[in-house]
Amino acid sequence: MAGNQPPAPSTAPDDTVENPVAAALLGDASAPEPTSGEFWIFGYGSLIWKPPPHFDRRVPGWVTGYVRRFWQDHRGTPEAPGRVVTLLERSFWASLDDHHESAPDKVWGVAYRIAAERAAEVREYLDIREINGYTIHYTPFHPADSALEPFSTMVYIGTPENPQFTGPQDVQNLAEHIFRSTGPSGPNRDYLLGLETSLDELSPESGDEHVTDLSNRLRALIEAEKESSNGAVP
Repeated sequence: MAGNQPPAPSTAPDDTVENPVAAALLGDASAPEPTSGEFWIFGYGSLIWKPPPHFDRRVPGWVTGYVRRFWQDHRGTPEAPGRVVTLLERSFWASLDDHHESAPDKVWGVAYRIAAERAAEVREYLDIREINGYTIHYTPFHPADSALEPFSTMVYIGTPENPQFTGPQDVQNLAEHIFRSTGPSGPNRDYLLGLETSLDELSPESGDEHVTDLSNRLRALIEAEKESSNGAVP
């Protein structure tokens, strides 16, 4: 493979969606899984800083047509679930009453390549890791390196139909929920702050207002907790 460049997805001569990779590139999220053996997985949440095992390429970049929101239950306990991010189709998001009225055109993250000989093992790992309401979709991925062509990636999305989807929530209430939630995966606050840090490290352009605003509110809650503890009577 010349220059270790990601393989350029092939398309049918008439630009139909008969080829599964071409289908994904043409925006068909329900397209069947490509059958070449290897696959690329797009991470837009914890996969950015906690990558899947056995990847042999890591490519920062973005997808379009989606909005990232902390509208999925997870990261807490069954009685008090925390919140993690999912992706919403932008057209659906635009129909909702979101307290954050704008969203970047690009959802930044990282694509990881999994070689064919590890594909089944890693798919099983990802299915377990993302089991809580997420389903598999395919979407075009645009590398930050302009020398690389876009290619198709698999992505796990918690769609609005899944029972863990919460929908819009008052931003301050959401920050307080994340502040309070802790579960088997650790404090929910670590997930939010880890995502903010990881996005900031990808590119000067990779920030996300929704993530940043929640992080700022969370830091204010943490600081208030510290001040309250310091002022407590022994």
